[in-house]
Amino acid sequence: MITLKKITEENFIDAFNLKLDPKQEEFVSHPIRSLAQAYVYREQCQPFGIYNDEKMVGYVMVIYDYDVPEYDIWHMMIDVDSQGKGYGSAALDKVLDYIKIKPFGSSGKVTLTCNKNNDHALDMYRRKGFAETGNEDEDEIELSLILK
Repeated sequence: MITLKKITEENFIDAFNLKLDPKQEEFVSHPIRSLAQAYVYREQCQPFGIYNDEKMVGYVMVIYDYDVPEYDIWHMMIDVDSQGKGYGSAALDKVLDYIKIKPFGSSGKVTLTCNKNNDHALDMYRRKGFAETGNEDEDEIELSLILK
């Protein structure tokens, strides 16, 4: 069963040990970089470990952009040894459930970016209802979803 657990001093090393396939390293930042960003934005973000039962199999960060306002999903990744099992899709459902409680502020808009060469992730996001906004930055495509 997939769950999200907040990154704390008890589990942050598990996040550091997550690995991507070398071909995927251009698609997402490593959790070490992401956790540094989480510290900087600590008043408006929450990093999570993605767990299959008691094992961390991935990482994701939810951040609230007060300027827009909207929720953003950053750095979602599943460890190379745990890919292809539906964990990313299940984790995205959990992230959206978390955002629905509006932990940082009022907004039903969720935005993320995805490398335009990451076909697997783009397909998953589109299946969940995310649509391209038309905004692109270098290799990244922006997608958004309005939660009901």
